[in-house]
Amino acid sequence: MKIIVDAMGGDNAPEAAVLGAIDAAKTYGAEITLVGRGPAILEVMEKHGIENLPAGMEIAHADDVVDMHDDPGSVIHKRKNSSMILGLKMLADGQGDAFVSAGSTGALLTGATLIVKRVRGIRRAAMAPSMPTKTGGRIIICDCGANAECTAEFLLQFGLVASAYAQNVLGIEKPRVGLLNIGSEEGKGTQLQKDAYVLLKDAADKGLIHFTGNVEARDVPLGAVDVVVCDGFNGNVLIKSIEGTAMFMGSLLKKVFKKNALTKAGYLLCKSGVGELMKMLDYREIGGTQFLGIQKPVIKAHGSSDALAFRNAVKQAMTAAQGNFTAQLEKSLAAMKETKP
Repeated sequence: MKIIVDAMGGDNAPEAAVLGAIDAAKTYGAEITLVGRGPAILEVMEKHGIENLPAGMEIAHADDVVDMHDDPGSVIHKRKNSSMILGLKMLADGQGDAFVSAGSTGALLTGATLIVKRVRGIRRAAMAPSMPTKTGGRIIICDCGANAECTAEFLLQFGLVASAYAQNVLGIEKPRVGLLNIGSEEGKGTQLQKDAYVLLKDAADKGLIHFTGNVEARDVPLGAVDVVVCDGFNGNVLIKSIEGTAMFMGSLLKKVFKKNALTKAGYLLCKSGVGELMKMLDYREIGGTQFLGIQKPVIKAHGSSDALAFRNAVKQAMTAAQGNFTAQLEKSLAAMKETKP
């Protein structure tokens, strides 16, 4: 298995990508191709006293870099020799099993769609991050920003693709799928939610998905479902609200522990538990977000990813490639097509 890594994407490139990839190769035994400016990659290695790449690692030179301010629709032509575009072409050509980049989200989504291509029958690729829940599991939010405006059919497909991902990659035997809404009762929401509810329920009746109905935002971090279906606008608001609340609660926790000598002593007694909690909420431990609906795994790492985040993004890419849920997704799409009135 070979993972292709965009060495020049992200705020901390190329250092974070190079060091994270080398760490992943040593830790997980991954074969990795670093795509980027060769001299810059070698400079990072020299700076950190790394004489040779681990076995199975190689460098593929790319002259150009996709800038965060580039128009996503034009990067394929204007930045055709960039690390991102060359890496995606390598993935499409079978020179790797998955691709990781911390570069521009819009450019990566456009490149993945036009170069690697969507799964046949999928109308739009979606971003589907996973988050920890109260129950100790993880919940997938699909979509979280790739498609701000959606149709009911898009939401149905988000449910199908995220359910297949949860089952084949995360190992959830029968993922519970919920539609994000302002109430749990049937008939709630705008026309989009009402129409999507009908389509999701119909898919459930055909045995293609385990749709449990509407889910309210407050119940998402409590683990009410395994997959949350929503348009990209509301999904982005949801995930950032959860992240902001977690940061707020973390700062309050620190303030409480620093209040006096007694609370400081209490912190020492529960330090390991607090550490585990913070690790669970740390985006670097997850790695990134996969674009669901693309034929091969494309992982979008956080723009500010450090070496740890890149290492875990490579691990996530390996897991996604091993899961290979595309076959199940295509089967579900074919079944939906056959049973349409």
